[in-house]
Formats: sequence, C-alpha cells, structure tokens
Amino acid sequence: MTTVSEIAPDLFRISTYVPEADLQFNQFLLRDEQPLLLHTGMRGLFPAVRDAVATLIEPSTLRWIGFSHFEADECGSLREWQTLAPQATALCSLVGKLVSVDDVVAARPAQALEDDEVICTGKYRLRFLKTPHVPHCWDAGLFFEETQGTLLCSDLFHQLGDVEPLTSSEIISRARQTLVDYESGPFASYLPYTPQTAAILKRLAQLKPRTLAPMHGSAYSGNGEQAIDELARLFKELLGGA
Repeated sequence: MTTVSEIAPDLFRISTYVPEADLQFNQFLLRDEQPLLLHTGMRGLFPAVRDAVATLIEPSTLRWIGFSHFEADECGSLREWQTLAPQATALCSLVGKLVSVDDVVAARPAQALEDDEVICTGKYRLRFLKTPHVPHCWDAGLFFEETQGTLLCSDLFHQLGDVEPLTSSEIISRARQTLVDYESGPFASYLPYTPQTAAILKRLAQLKPRTLAPMHGSAYSGNGEQAIDELARLFKELLGGA
C-alpha cells in the first residue's frame, strides 16, 4: 500500500512498503506554484506513486523532478514522469547529467545544478548541495528546503521496516541497526567513507535542519544538527576504518 503524509507544510511523504526488502521507498512532493517531486521511485512503483501524487496535485502539472544520484529508486521512472508531465525538468548534478541521466532515463535533457544553486518553486526555495559519495555515488547531491528547514537526505538515516511517517524520537539507533545489518550481508559497503565524508556531513549539520526526510524510513522532526552530528560519528565508527 502507498500512503501519503504531510511531514512539513506543503511537503508530502509518499511511501510504499516492499515486504520482500523490509523497506519503505519514499518520494516527496512539494506542493507549490511549480510542484516538485523528490525521487521518482522505480519504474514498477510508477502507477502507485502517480495515483498518490494525483491526490495532491494534477500530475501533469509537475514542473521539477529532483533526485540525489543515479539509481533506480532515485530516478528509475523519470521518463514515465516526463511523458506524463510535459513541462517537468529533471534536476541533478552536472556529473549525473553528463554520465547517466540524459543518456539513460531522461525524456528531455536534465538541468545540471551547481553547488549552492537555488530552485524557487514559488514560496519555497530548494538549495542544491554537492555531496559526492554521500550517501553514495560520485554524482550525489542533496536538496535543502530553506523556508521550512527540511533536508531531503536520500539514503542518509536509512531505516528498515514499515515504520511511522514522522517521528520526533531519535532515529540514530535505527540507522545504526540498518548499517550493522547491511555491513554483515550482501549490501556491505553500500555507503562509502571517503576523506570528504566528515566535512560534507559537518556542512549538512550546519544547515540546522528542523526536519530530516530520508528515502527509506521515518522522517524526523527535531534537532537535525544534532542528529547529523551523531550520524557522522556513527559513520566514522562503523565505516571509517582504523
């Protein structure tokens, strides 16, 4: 079942739980003058996500489609969305545009964003932050909605299970368990730790987000700076090596 929950003003979490993976796949719809969808989901999820978006806006009016990096759950159904919404433009990093997105999944050329570039959707502002290899892939970037203080954090704070849409309890323990489970199984090393990881996470923490919106698991409302600092320590402990 696909569910829709408002996690911040005009920002809706669209979530589908896939039992085989024990994992939620979340997209986020920002309802504004120029509606924006963060993450498309895989192609197989497109009908369910489209129908969920239709409860919030007319899907054909979608203007922007953003995502962190080239991966099926990030942009797998981009072509289907762009076919449905003729004005929808993909937003990604320059690396993503050049090496993958335009050639593989886009119906029209993506708009490459520079570090700190801002997209205004009307009353909301999304700042793009280059975050190579955070969470993973060299083309990675994240979006920060400045008006309400929401960090769309992709695979950061990844949580397993069919969990609640929004929590004000800490989510580090869930993120820790996911990392422990993954590092001991077939998904080991899915999050790299590079010489830039700590600095990138510090930069994200300095944004002082009030809401964290992961692709997998509950969104978090609270002290985002503290949560990211705790995540940085967790990454160093479990992924940073000696």
